[in-house]
Amino acid sequence: MKREENKSDCPINFTVEIFGDTWSLLIIRDMIALGKKTFSEFLELEERIGPSVLTDRLAHLEAKGVITKKQSETDKRKFIYSITEKGLDLIPIVYEMALWGSKHSPNPVAPDAWFKAMKHDKEQVLRLYREAVASGSSFMNGPNSVVKKLNL
Repeated sequence: MKREENKSDCPINFTVEIFGDTWSLLIIRDMIALGKKTFSEFLELEERIGPSVLTDRLAHLEAKGVITKKQSETDKRKFIYSITEKGLDLIPIVYEMALWGSKHSPNPVAPDAWFKAMKHDKEQVLRLYREAVASGSSFMNGPNSVVKKLNL
């Protein structure tokens, strides 16, 4: 029996209903931090997501309006996934989760640029992060990346 879509109107429940699984936030992480955009790129998640789970999570995030999917202009067999405005609003949440994990993980592993960015003004980093992702770049990669803007 399939469970109800939303158990309550609580804002935390609403968020957990969308992101309460392991994979959804990791997909968003890789989109905003690394600029991943295709199914094959998502299959390269360090945490090793399976193809059927990835298909399900991408469809779920698209149905919830967090990402969009369009056919590649150069390869009609490929789809390109992008963050929506609703998805951009996740950047501060993912950033705070990463800060918390960096502080409390016994052995946090991330690129040096991430740890250097944590020493900058948080509001500036979040503004640059949103601008980077909105322009098609990401935290680490692309012409408008946070790494480039802060010379990390």
